[in-house]
Parts: sequence; C-alpha cells; structure tokens
Amino acid sequence: MRQTSQISKFNCLRAGFAALSIFALIGVSGVANAADAAPMAADAKAAVPGKPKVDPAAGEALYSNGDSSRGVTACLTCHGPKGQSATGTWPKLSAQHAAYTAKQLKNFKEGTRANPVMMGMSATLTEQDMQNIAAYLAKQAISQGVAQNKDTIELGQSIYRGGIAAKGVPACAACHSPTGAGIPSQYPLLGGQWAEYTNAQLLAFRDGVRKNSSQMTTIATKLSDQEMKAVSDYIAGLH
Repeated sequence: MRQTSQISKFNCLRAGFAALSIFALIGVSGVANAADAAPMAADAKAAVPGKPKVDPAAGEALYSNGDSSRGVTACLTCHGPKGQSATGTWPKLSAQHAAYTAKQLKNFKEGTRANPVMMGMSATLTEQDMQNIAAYLAKQAISQGVAQNKDTIELGQSIYRGGIAAKGVPACAACHSPTGAGIPSQYPLLGGQWAEYTNAQLLAFRDGVRKNSSQMTTIATKLSDQEMKAVSDYIAGLH
C-alpha cells in the first residue's frame, strides 16, 4: 500500500511538472510571437505615408523673396510685409487661418476661384509651398482697421450680428464669430479686413465671378449694393 501511495505521488508530481512545462512553452512562444509582431507593426506604420511637415520658415522665404529659379514671385509685393497690405485692392492676409489660405491658393491654381493675377502667382506653387506660406501668415499679428462710414454703421452691425430675416440672410457672426475671428478650418477671419476688398468679394459671389463657396453665393445674391457696403465697412472695424 505504501509503495502504491508513493507511485501515485510520483505520478502526480510528474503530471504537474508536465503541465508547468507546457505553460512555460506557451509563455515563451507568446513572447516570441509578440517580439516578431512588434517590428512588423512598426514597419507597417512606417510604410503609411504621412502629411508633409509644414515649414513656416520656408513659407516666409517664399512670401518675402519668392523663388526666381521656379518663377515664384514674392507675395509681399502686393500683400505687404507679414501679410499686412497697404491698400484695399489686395487683402490683408496676416493671422488668417492656415487652412483657409492654403485652400484659396489651391483654388486659384485649379481655376475654381478666378483671378488672373492670383491664378498666375499660384501656378508655380506646390501644395507644400502653399501649406508653408499659409502657416507663416497664420503666425503673423492681426491687422486691425476701423469702420469709415458713420451713416451705415448701424445697418452694417444689424446685418452682421442679426442678418436680415425678411430676406433669409443669416447673421454673419454665426459663422465668422462676433469679433470677426472666424472658425479655424471652416470660416475665414474677417475682422480688420479692408472694406473695399470685402465688398468686392461679396459682389463677386453675387455675380457668379467667385464660385468657390456655394454658401456665400446664396447669401450674397440676397444682399443689395447698399447692404454689402454697410456690412463690409462694419467688418473693417471688428476685432
């Protein structure tokens, strides 16, 4: 009986050792598989192309000096140092949301936004150039302005902040914010922009000359010349 008991204990110990060995082998195998999978995952991740790194310094160089080897003209010739133009013929670009600026440059190059000068200027720019220039301008200080026409300030304010319900015109502030700061990646900064330029764009939307925003085309077609001038002047003084 004692011998049988000893044999039974020995068999139990052997079975337990076998089970531990199996678990140990499984553990080692799992570690090995994980080690093999890690480099594969890293390789797969590295193989996925990422977006080009934005370089504001390169954007500043192009904006301020152009690149004669590629026929790129310096932007500051028209838009002024750091994006602060001296006349309403050319828009102020400083502090504008990078996504918006890049989109406009792309639209000019593709021809979906018509402007003979800007279509020519953007023709030699790569997408990376556009991103770099836009990133540089976004970092510049905003250029503030003032409303000039006291006779229309109330009308302009009313349209910007409350819209024109009778015409189905929404409040400009709903998208461009009460201060004209806009919403990054969605709606552009308007505050401080030249009234002359803003008015010209509203006319372009209304007349079908500018076609790269169906929303603005719909709104502009409902505004009279007086209403456009009034709201454009009011926008110039927002900050």
